Amino acid sequence: MEETSRRTAEAAKTRWIPAATKSPQRKAALSIAGVAALGCLAVGPSAFAAPVTSGPHDGAVAAIDLATGTDTASGADQAPASGTDQASGSGADQAAAKANKPTRDELIPHGVEGAQSRIPLDNAQMANADAIVQAAKDTGVGERGAVIGVATSLQESKLYNLGHLGASNDHDSEGLFQQRPSSGWGTPQQITNPDYASKAFFNALKNVGGWQNLPLTTAAQTVQVSAYPYAYAQWESQAADIVQQLW
Repeated sequence: MEETSRRTAEAAKTRWIPAATKSPQRKAALSIAGVAALGCLAVGPSAFAAPVTSGPHDGAVAAIDLATGTDTASGADQAPASGTDQASGSGADQAAAKANKPTRDELIPHGVEGAQSRIPLDNAQMANADAIVQAAKDTGVGERGAVIGVATSLQESKLYNLGHLGASNDHDSEGLFQQRPSSGWGTPQQITNPDYASKAFFNALKNVGGWQNLPLTTAAQTVQVSAYPYAYAQWESQAADIVQQLW
């Protein structure tokens, strides 16, 4: 375990910056489309979860613009994604697709832990969530693994594929899961590829013994090794809704 992983939670609060800021108070967040704050910092794997704060930071806004190809500063192209699928096709096709969607019990077999958080999602976030779901299928972790992956990314980056923010980064963490090239997760180009980053997370998850039977926060924490191990639990309900919609 790296030295940063052994810091106390109190000391960690002064160095939580995942990809947001280096302000004197160490508190900044991105508030685009209802995003309250960035989450953790994957440190191969180890992480710091950010306290929920408010107020946009120029570096975070710039990273979102780069990731989404939009101008968040002006509010352009930030229409929230629809909460329902708009798939075309016959009624029979849609009925079959609905029948194949995982049930709530399959998505959340152990029930949620604690109070749940929820944010509105724009099209870029939903596209990244879809990449995570597809990677879950490809790696064989199934719908439960997909929920763990989406919830982890909601905490780490609010489902934004963040690039490096230069001096605003506390470390070199990037992408949907805030993975670090220096800790062996891959190159910056790889970990900012949603498919690669998601599969890297799921392959690590598959190495966690009995992960299918663990509470979400325990499974995610075992991969991410966060100083705030219970932060992932708050996103389980929304992650389940997203996976059910996209599966």
